[in-house]
Amino acid sequence: MRKLLLLLCCVAMGHSLTAQEGIPVYQDYLMDNLYLLHPSMAGAANCGKVRGTARQQWFDQDDAPNLQTLSFNTAVGQNSGIGAILFNDQNGYHSQTGGYLSYAYHLNVGNGFENLSRVSFGVNVGLVQSRLDETSFDQSNFDPVIAGVLVSDSYFNIDVGASYLFNEFFIHATVKNAIFQNREIYSEGFESTNQLRFVASTGYLFAPRGSQWQFEPSVLYQRTDRTKEQFVDLNAKAFYDFNESTVLYMGASYRQSFEGAEFRDGTDIQEQNLSLLSPFIGAKFNNFTIGYTYSYQFGDVTFDSGGFHQITLGIDFLCRKDRWSCNCPAVNL
Repeated sequence: MRKLLLLLCCVAMGHSLTAQEGIPVYQDYLMDNLYLLHPSMAGAANCGKVRGTARQQWFDQDDAPNLQTLSFNTAVGQNSGIGAILFNDQNGYHSQTGGYLSYAYHLNVGNGFENLSRVSFGVNVGLVQSRLDETSFDQSNFDPVIAGVLVSDSYFNIDVGASYLFNEFFIHATVKNAIFQNREIYSEGFESTNQLRFVASTGYLFAPRGSQWQFEPSVLYQRTDRTKEQFVDLNAKAFYDFNESTVLYMGASYRQSFEGAEFRDGTDIQEQNLSLLSPFIGAKFNNFTIGYTYSYQFGDVTFDSGGFHQITLGIDFLCRKDRWSCNCPAVNL
């Protein structure tokens, strides 16, 4: 029964049990929003970027999980980038709000704009407030753990990461919640519940000569240290260039957990892994971008038949006239 509850919590928190320690990892990074996932991408692009995302799960369920983020990042000088992120994450009785400030340093190891070869290092410094609302809990049966009040706790943490871009190839690695913190809202001072998380992604852009299409397969891996959860995203993304100012992109992401949760089906014990398919579509017109993602969960045990909807809106600013000569949307798009 305990493993079944863990599975349901996994679904309810939007693909992961780690939704209550910083910004959950969804498919935002595929919406021209890599900085939200990797601080080393702050100021890496040809333009400064403002991105807002809104995610809602199960519209017909009260207190369903939802997430909103607002971020901006821009280059400062030749080699530095700065950024900031605000977010609000709600999941039933649990919620968290917070913000991060970011700095990144970009070291060019190639020959200028003729050959993109860059190593980047970045850090997020953030403050998050977690809340547990017990005011609507049933107090008729005495439970010393339940106080029947709104409990909150704030904690400080950092994310550190690095990226390497070489023409159409890219690789990123980030450690989230790098400082081992104790969040007493859940642990009551007995042990740390902080969830150090490792996230890595890599991919390559194929640009057929003379074609308006470009194709970008990529992989993302994430692992949570304390719960030992592991997930992998297999992504396929395509770009179509209408002209210099209009680009359409589309694709799909498939998320699979490495371990399953057991549940009882009649008299049989079954095991189910978390499996999600997320098609997405977006477009950039001049300095504006818009994207939409829908996620569908596979499996015999689901909390609801509805899916997960996410919208991304953005605007670019302070764009430099010179662009990298490669087909590399992470810095040129």
